[in-house]
Amino acid sequence: MTAAEKQKIAGFLDLAGDFLSSGYRGAQKDYQFEDDKVPPAGEEAQSAENSAQGDSLEKIAAEIRACADCSLGKTRTNAAPGEGVKQPLVLVIGEGPGAEEDAQGRPFVGRAGQLLDKMLASINLSRNTNCFIANVVKCRPPNNRDPYPEETAACARFLERQIALLKPKFILVAGRIAAQTLLKTTEPIGKLRGKFTEMKTETAKIPLLITYHPAALLRNETLKRPSWEDLKLLRSKIENSNGEN
Repeated sequence: MTAAEKQKIAGFLDLAGDFLSSGYRGAQKDYQFEDDKVPPAGEEAQSAENSAQGDSLEKIAAEIRACADCSLGKTRTNAAPGEGVKQPLVLVIGEGPGAEEDAQGRPFVGRAGQLLDKMLASINLSRNTNCFIANVVKCRPPNNRDPYPEETAACARFLERQIALLKPKFILVAGRIAAQTLLKTTEPIGKLRGKFTEMKTETAKIPLLITYHPAALLRNETLKRPSWEDLKLLRSKIENSNGEN
């Protein structure tokens, strides 16, 4: 609805109220209305499609917070479903929540998350404008141990639904656990990173790049250089595909 239409309706209601209360018309008020924001055509169509299918990011998040399908549901403080924009240029997938993420119920908000934000910013990416951040497991493994196979399996359906709804143009995978889980491999991350592969969904083939987890960079500074090379590779891929940041 436009601001003018809102003003017209408000004026009519004020007029009706004036005549009912005193029988005289009072001074007209200017309410300073604003036009309703109309989502881009693609976003509106996508939202309608998702609603028709009966799924949404909010529904998935609610199910994750209520989930007790594996042992992590008994030990978590808060699940961290994921956060970011609904039609991301890049979906970032990590391993799982740490202590700070468990406390806040948000992904990548501790020291490693702060570093991730800086890494993304270096190639014009942000969870606030063009990225969505998620993990292969949504609850913190005790003492930050590696998640067990049955735990990643229990969470797999949530991530699959998120990917189907988000339809990212690219996927950046951070860390060994996430990479091995998604690619169903035991190859070391040193052999997996630095090159694009594809994640196949029912509707698309999404370019996927693996890099080191930010937490690994905090422990070992020698990984910063190869991680930067990975980020530059992603930026180049985005630019060559006419992606928008």
